[in-house]
Amino acid sequence: MQSHESRRPRGRSEARERDARTGRLLVADDDPIVRDVLQVRLRNLGFTQLAMASDGVDALRQVQEWQPHLLIVDLLMPNLPGMELLRSLSTKASPLLTIVLTSAISAEQVVQALQLGARGILTKYALEELGPALDAVLAGQYWVHGKPVRNVFEVLEPLLGSVSSNSTPSKFGLTPRELSVVNLIVEGCSNREISAQLHITEETVKSHLTNIFDKVGMSSRLELAMFAIDHKLVTRR
Repeated sequence: MQSHESRRPRGRSEARERDARTGRLLVADDDPIVRDVLQVRLRNLGFTQLAMASDGVDALRQVQEWQPHLLIVDLLMPNLPGMELLRSLSTKASPLLTIVLTSAISAEQVVQALQLGARGILTKYALEELGPALDAVLAGQYWVHGKPVRNVFEVLEPLLGSVSSNSTPSKFGLTPRELSVVNLIVEGCSNREISAQLHITEETVKSHLTNIFDKVGMSSRLELAMFAIDHKLVTRR
């Protein structure tokens, strides 16, 4: 089941306010009432291109065919649950920004969702946070526990717990420069931003990341960030 909508902004100032919200947004939820409520709220928030999916399989098809910029996905859907949909999408090179919508979620599920690429966690009992959550994600932040957070470290540290400050963590054979790269990865920096901050080329950043992944046995930036936090490889700045 699918509904695409488009409206033209009424004035120049309104158009400027809505510039960040003109991308395609897909809502995936099996509850038609939730879809209707979200559709109204999103339209009122100024989102102009909306589509609805009634299950995970339909959502995956629409992601592939319609290529939305934003996805709001329920965790408990038939055919392909939300977490499995995130897992499928995590294997594809896509700039899709995803917010998980759920009635309840455990800390472990939050970590898993973030590891699979989700940028926000929103409960169905706090839909008044929908606008701020979308704004935070569109601004490159995360939205967890009802507030925007700047980087992965802020999101994951409370969830993963901390290692005793009296312990001496292993550096896993990482060089000082590689540890600097790890710290910037935890802060959510792109390769270009790391290159600028460390005054090295992007190719050198990629080379460092390859070496780091090999040494710690991780395969993604978010896995590396969680590993770094859990093993106290992060230096607060």
